[in-house]
Amino acid sequence: MNALQEEITQKTLALCVEASKMTAQLLQQAMKKVLADMEKHKKNPPLRHGKQTLRQLMKHNTGVSNIEITDQNIRAFSSTAKKYGLDFALKKDTSSEHTRYLVFFKGRDADIITAAFREFSAKNLSREKAPSIRRKLEKAQEQSKTQHKEQERGEKVKTRERSVER
Repeated sequence: MNALQEEITQKTLALCVEASKMTAQLLQQAMKKVLADMEKHKKNPPLRHGKQTLRQLMKHNTGVSNIEITDQNIRAFSSTAKKYGLDFALKKDTSSEHTRYLVFFKGRDADIITAAFREFSAKNLSREKAPSIRRKLEKAQEQSKTQHKEQERGEKVKTRERSVER
């Protein structure tokens, strides 16, 4: 009984038709339209966009190119690729001694991918050049300790007071 109920539930189809008077002919037309739409989607499933599997990317029927990327940069690249509207697939390659990641993309997107990588690398370089917050905090703590030691010794410490005079 339970298996029969599941089969019925899986084959149930929702159909909504607005009509003041429902006739058999109107119901038949609506069902034909729904079934035709289902057949259309079965033959031509909608293509995915953005991050996807390699198999889904191959269904686009275009040539596929790839670029190697490091482990730390995967998330940052994904956000940049999303911004540019790229269709891409990530694949982990463990054949060599160190793991590497390959980014596959459609061949016709080569110009877009170069622009995205240019922005991505510029973002990474600016992030590397800027000092980290931890280093700034450690430097401030060291400065604070030296000032505190100088104050305990009775030495004069230069302090800048900022006040507004009117």
